[in-house]
Amino acid sequence: MRPRPHPKEGLLWHMKTEDVYIDAVGVHLPDEWVSAQQAIETGLFDEDSVQYATELTGSYIAGDVPAVDMAVFAARQALERSGTDATALGFHVHCSASEQGPESFYPPGYVLRELGAHGVSSVDVHQNSDGMLAAFEVAVGQLTGAARASRVLVTAGENFSSPLIDRWQGFGTGFSASDGGAAVLFSDAGGFAALRALNSGTLPELEQWHRGEKSLLPHREPMGKAVSGSDMLEMLWYFNDEVIPLDKCLQMIRDFESDLMRRSLDDAGLDVGDVAWVLTANTNLQMMEQMKLEPLGLPLSRSNGVFARDFGHIGACDIPVSLDHLLASGKLSPGDNILMTTSGAGWVSTSAVITVLDLPSWAGTGRP
Repeated sequence: MRPRPHPKEGLLWHMKTEDVYIDAVGVHLPDEWVSAQQAIETGLFDEDSVQYATELTGSYIAGDVPAVDMAVFAARQALERSGTDATALGFHVHCSASEQGPESFYPPGYVLRELGAHGVSSVDVHQNSDGMLAAFEVAVGQLTGAARASRVLVTAGENFSSPLIDRWQGFGTGFSASDGGAAVLFSDAGGFAALRALNSGTLPELEQWHRGEKSLLPHREPMGKAVSGSDMLEMLWYFNDEVIPLDKCLQMIRDFESDLMRRSLDDAGLDVGDVAWVLTANTNLQMMEQMKLEPLGLPLSRSNGVFARDFGHIGACDIPVSLDHLLASGKLSPGDNILMTTSGAGWVSTSAVITVLDLPSWAGTGRP
């Protein structure tokens, strides 16, 4: 990493990476898929929300399959694609947006045990939709820092099939929650893509936006009630009415994330015109366009928004799922530059740039 002065914020840290490669990705999606129309007909989804979500089409449903098991399934696929034995791993990062198990449960330990990777160091990153790219940042530190790990596995798993979560409207309008698992295997010795740059930041001024007036003391509220869309909206409205207006919040985020994306492109030695694809969280296409693409002057057709409508928002899994889709459907070529950008409550954001070096043997095998 190297410091660089910035006219607005003083000293910022840019992360230009070298000798960090993506060796393989793995994805697990449940067999059951429920369309938004089916959800509307059964009273689970409000039609206005679907329209606001700009044609998001449905969600994958895992039922009783735990999130961590889907992370394991995805990890096994990534390791198999790479030809890597789990015992060769140097570090493991697990990330998530949904609850992963009972209180005090440690997801990385479960994943490593299931893979047979004993004695591997690990860390748990609970950073919601921004979790995967935040985990990339941890992976870079392990590969290039004092640890000098040669292979780092990043996993994620989400299951929103819980009586405490309303997958269709519990996160506000604009998207529905999907279940699934994803994994990314990093190497310092080569891979099908090089991680060129990665930048992250926090807007602490917006921390209360997803908290509202809720107590900071845990477990002081009645349990057993599903989180509804109105609950989420009440927190957002409180903040916008009492603290910072919505239009100012959105402008702050737009400026903040645009700067992060441009910093990553600059660190990678690229211009906006060099970007083949922009991958973001699978959410509201209108917001994706206004907040991520328009500041860069890029059209929606250059993003995963066009095909990610079918996946729904899989929490921390979105980026690998979209990358796997591009590879499996033959939409990538050597030399393609991909800008990745995600955000999470807090307000945290991360951007990364990868360049496709070669197509792996499993590319072009069809949609997962």
